[in-house]
Amino acid sequence: MLSEGEVLQLLQMVKNEHLDVRTVTLGVNLFDCISDTASGFTKKIREKLLRVGENFVSICNEVGERFGIEVVNKRIAVSPLAVCGGNFSPLELVEVARTLDNVAAEVEVDFIGGFSALVEKGMTPGDKALIEAIPEALFHTERVCSSVNVASSRAGINMDAVYLMGRCIKEAALLSRERDGISCAKLCVFANIPQDIPFMAGAYLGTGEPDAVINVGVSGPGVVRKAIDRALASTPRLTLGDLSEIIKRTAFKVTRVGEIIGREVASRLGVSFGIVDLSLAPTPNVGDSVGEIFQSLGLKSIGVPGSTALLALLNDAVKKGGAFASSHVGGLSGAFIPVSEDLNIATAVEKGYLSLEKLEAMTSVCSVGLDMIAIPGDVPAETISAIIADEMAIGVINKKTTAVRIIPVPGKGAGEKAYFGGLLGEATICEVAHKGCSGDFIIKGGRIPAPLQSLTN
Repeated sequence: MLSEGEVLQLLQMVKNEHLDVRTVTLGVNLFDCISDTASGFTKKIREKLLRVGENFVSICNEVGERFGIEVVNKRIAVSPLAVCGGNFSPLELVEVARTLDNVAAEVEVDFIGGFSALVEKGMTPGDKALIEAIPEALFHTERVCSSVNVASSRAGINMDAVYLMGRCIKEAALLSRERDGISCAKLCVFANIPQDIPFMAGAYLGTGEPDAVINVGVSGPGVVRKAIDRALASTPRLTLGDLSEIIKRTAFKVTRVGEIIGREVASRLGVSFGIVDLSLAPTPNVGDSVGEIFQSLGLKSIGVPGSTALLALLNDAVKKGGAFASSHVGGLSGAFIPVSEDLNIATAVEKGYLSLEKLEAMTSVCSVGLDMIAIPGDVPAETISAIIADEMAIGVINKKTTAVRIIPVPGKGAGEKAYFGGLLGEATICEVAHKGCSGDFIIKGGRIPAPLQSLTN
């Protein structure tokens, strides 16, 4: 239970410190929609999503108003389309994506995820068809998001899939060149993808999940920073251990809010409650930045020496505090470092404090990986695949989720700006060193074996 003082602190967080529930995501199982024809499949998808999700957004808004805490994003995640739509051609899968987009607009959710494939150990014809369809599907839709899992600690890294995803990202960027390659902002390549992510672009509903379920993503980097600033103002000589405790306590309060709202939405919608994802997910708004936490804890900027250690402290404290506040924790749960979506991190790239190489090092301890990073449009597809392979290796060896959401910006080079708008923000384009030097490695294909530590049975 929260004390009276903690209740007052929560009210202060809501009013002045950007406390919100970043996303409530409705997961919907589509396996009972499988059909012999694409038209039959899309008809069943539409009927089910409308039946389950018709009142979803209005309920989220009503619950948010009741508790006085905004639910910023309302989203839907569906079963991986490469599985339940595995007998369709790429063109037919693009039409399925259009149906998802139309239904998402009709029920007024912000995004719909699940245009996804799980190919860490090999690819079926349905997987290959979906990957081939991704660029067109993302270009012709506004709300559809896609994720592809190409590696796991148990299976290793599917380098054939990694190679295809480099080409897929390049093609998606070229199709959306008029908007700085924005289609790639809706595409994420994973290692060890969880089945219950509420955050986009990774969200999909795994095969072990209920028929319909509510998963919640909390946030609150501004709340964490303010708590640190208050503590240091009253006791300047606090150690990093002391500050870790403060972050834990703050994460508890933030997570508890998400748990309460998620359970209320699930109850009113008549579906299961799933998990709370504890991730600190920033926005481009001033005061809602993970990067600012680094400055409050004593670094001149995120990216300078000490950044990886500080991120490890932050991630650990968020997980420990949040886990105590929720019955079921899942998703990604930690700290995100999406470059364009965090004004402070974007500024660090612009000023030269943060490079692609340092970002990769930090992904060994953060929640996700290389996230919302703009790179020059002339970077070859093989180099993009090599960047993906490096990030997948970090996830496989460390038994953690890692991902790549990278955006080659057509017609622009390092140091120029890419503009995505809204929650996706803007970013200075990062230099990619030694581009074009990895092709002979990437085209060899095959599968990089799983590490020995995968033998845990």
